[in-house]
Amino acid sequence: RRRRNRLGFRRVLARYLPEALPQPPLERYAGTARVRLKRVAFNQPASRGFSTAAFAVLGINVFVVVWGALVRASGSGAGCGDHWPLCNGVVIPQAPAIQTIIEFTHRITSGLALIAAVALCVWCYRIFPRKSQVRLAATWSVAFLFAEALLGAGLVILKYVGETASAGRAIYLSAHLTNTLLLLGALSTTAWLARKPGLPVSWKRTPLRLRIAIFGMVLVSVTGAIAALGDTLFPAQSLKSGLKQDFSAAAHLLLRLRVFHPVLAIAVGIFAGVAAFRILKRQRITRNARNFGVALLLLVALQLWAGAANLAMLAPVWMQLVQLLRADLLWIALLLFSL
Repeated sequence: RRRRNRLGFRRVLARYLPEALPQPPLERYAGTARVRLKRVAFNQPASRGFSTAAFAVLGINVFVVVWGALVRASGSGAGCGDHWPLCNGVVIPQAPAIQTIIEFTHRITSGLALIAAVALCVWCYRIFPRKSQVRLAATWSVAFLFAEALLGAGLVILKYVGETASAGRAIYLSAHLTNTLLLLGALSTTAWLARKPGLPVSWKRTPLRLRIAIFGMVLVSVTGAIAALGDTLFPAQSLKSGLKQDFSAAAHLLLRLRVFHPVLAIAVGIFAGVAAFRILKRQRITRNARNFGVALLLLVALQLWAGAANLAMLAPVWMQLVQLLRADLLWIALLLFSL
């Protein structure tokens, strides 16, 4: 009777609070009619430490992304001239101007982020077994970070900095931002999977509405980058004059594209919020997934409100940076909720 009571209690926990039960590391072998699970040996304390370090590397990269926005908003992209990786032809600039300090700081922090990601990947290969999804995510993180460095170098070499207002710069920035989102997504996945190594994660099991929300968030981010570039190159004196610029037939392409961002942001924000609310309401999910879902709802509401305030205040630099930081946190919360 006692044994039956213990088994019944475990069944209740497994159904309503699965994280309370000890989770053995598992590895899924697909391609068979019957799914087989196999134990994978790993060091639990090392896995926890790796996950903490991965979240720290993620935080470093979020800082680098926000600082990169400061480089663009302050017009400091040409602070080191058209030299790369040197700054104005030297390793360390002498008596630099403020724009040079901002640009040089961005390059230094980007290099530190790359070193940290490579070290994290090496550590990952030492403690996780072959065919581990953590290894795959860590490898993609390093690949996206190298691509990020090359794209950043291209901005300087192609002179898509300063007051350059070309369509090529807008397209290049869109590709740069897309790679940034993939980088943050890979690092977030690495850190999260390391907390429960061996448990299989498949995007095929992600609800379709969340996949649509992820794709929509990429579009919102791209249009947001174009809108921020337009705000920097063609600042408006008032909200009324800014609206006239957007709808003027003689307006620059960046100004005409700027109007799409708020419309798309409202639509995708509402869609993502409704999708998360329905999943939280109708499906039994783990406590961590519920926390990410609640964070997603709060960030969506805050981002929509802050976007309206940003528009009314004519997008000051500090508010653009805070807006980008919240957007990065929203992207991370959406991805982890989808896992």
